[in-house]
Amino acid sequence: MSLEEKVGQLFVTYVHGQAADEAHPGNQRDFGVGTAAEVVAKYRPGGVVYFNNSSYDNIDTPAQIAALSNGLQRASRIPLAISTDQEMGIVTRIGPPVTQFPGNMALGAGRRAQDAEKAAEITARELRAMGINQDFAPDADVNSNPANPVIGVRSYSGDPALAATMTAAQVRGYQQHPLTRTGVSATAKHFPGHGDTAEDSHTSLPTVDRTAEQWRAVDAEPFRAAIAAGVDSIMTAHIRMPLIDPSGEPATLSRPVVTGLLREELGYDGVVITDSLAMAGVRQLHPDAEIPVLALKAGVDQLLMPVDLRVAVDSVVAAVRGGELTERRIDQSVLRVLRMKFLRGMLTSPPASADPKVGTPDRLAVAQAIADRTVTAVRNDAGVLPLSAKPASALVTGWGETTTRALAERFAARGAAATALPTGSAPTEAQIASAAQAAADAQVVVVLTNALSRQPAQQALVARLLATGKPVVAVAVQNPYDVAHTDAPTWLATFSYGAVSMESLARVVYGEVKPAGKLPVDVPGPRPYPFGHAVGW
Repeated sequence: MSLEEKVGQLFVTYVHGQAADEAHPGNQRDFGVGTAAEVVAKYRPGGVVYFNNSSYDNIDTPAQIAALSNGLQRASRIPLAISTDQEMGIVTRIGPPVTQFPGNMALGAGRRAQDAEKAAEITARELRAMGINQDFAPDADVNSNPANPVIGVRSYSGDPALAATMTAAQVRGYQQHPLTRTGVSATAKHFPGHGDTAEDSHTSLPTVDRTAEQWRAVDAEPFRAAIAAGVDSIMTAHIRMPLIDPSGEPATLSRPVVTGLLREELGYDGVVITDSLAMAGVRQLHPDAEIPVLALKAGVDQLLMPVDLRVAVDSVVAAVRGGELTERRIDQSVLRVLRMKFLRGMLTSPPASADPKVGTPDRLAVAQAIADRTVTAVRNDAGVLPLSAKPASALVTGWGETTTRALAERFAARGAAATALPTGSAPTEAQIASAAQAAADAQVVVVLTNALSRQPAQQALVARLLATGKPVVAVAVQNPYDVAHTDAPTWLATFSYGAVSMESLARVVYGEVKPAGKLPVDVPGPRPYPFGHAVGW
């Protein structure tokens, strides 16, 4: 391989469009070529990452994704690592008909490592069927800060041991066995741990004031478990840890963090990949041309989504030719990348199927059974649940237009005249009044909350509904921290607002299944609850 080819292997880039050979204006703007296949042929990256948003527009149907993967592989001399962020839960790039699972914190509430492993295994098989061979999952962060704006339910738990158990289980499920063509490379993220931040590294450079001893006691454990399980890759975080590296560099560019903690202390010799180099957390201290070189100096192997791929590649090549980096250092990272591709069967995989097998009835049944074991009952002081009789009418209101409608449909399927009245994350006085009026005509009211602890208007909505005297079931459909911030006597937590979790919620409310989850985090607030709390019936 030439130096340029080796450097190319260290980059994972985005592309624009849903077809490899169709021109997209985004490719012309960002790469100077028309099609995604031409991006791959021109820059020879080691990998490509897919997104489902309008900026990149890579994802439509499973068959389309498979065709895109096949087209990009044809354009690449060395087989690509094709990746996406399919964490499940709130970070899910590919929706139905692909099998959907509740997210990590729901799995943590379920406490069953076998469920976490099975969810990852099914996800891996379906990704691989679409030509995707690396998943930027699992999230190994310990969510120790309830105010965390970017991790939250992406984490399994605020307890290091539970997070470690679930992380290892999902690594095993994603990767399965070496040289299989049904597993994918797992990526534990975000090292050294993004769980204690109160800022989002997409928009700022968060600071975590942990000592090395505190880091070892809290954040390190899931990464140790991932390494012991043989994880193929670990993603760095754009966070600053001044008590470990006083330089002020983000962890992605920190040799004391990447080489000192990850390589030397934890003994990891797999692929280290950066989080996106377009994020604000890594761009505050250096120009874009310097960042890839600094990351390689820190001990990173793969460079994800630089702002300008041409500038990034040229900067690394120039650093080698100018003596700032040695070619031997480049070779170390290239060999790690190629070893990962070999072990996961990327170098010898046949093309993806034109009709990928996803969302089969047996897999959907497994996903539903797993979700059924995650719903957590936090309070049932009024003895409302399970419903003693099927209600003739029900109101589902609160956060999430899609979510409230999905739950109302589940109630309707059970014979209730169910009304969905979404009020959003910050309901107006008029919306609150309308919901209270609708509650007067319902036999049971379910109010869904999301970030209620930070939204006084949601708290006011719950209070107004309680004042109607109707049985009210409050449900935290994302972070469980909501449950400590109102006096509602009946509180459930689902940790996930997808359709599969709404079906499980309906089953618990109707008494078809018992709530089996336990809080996977400490819930602080006016009415605090400890890790492991749950009530049952």
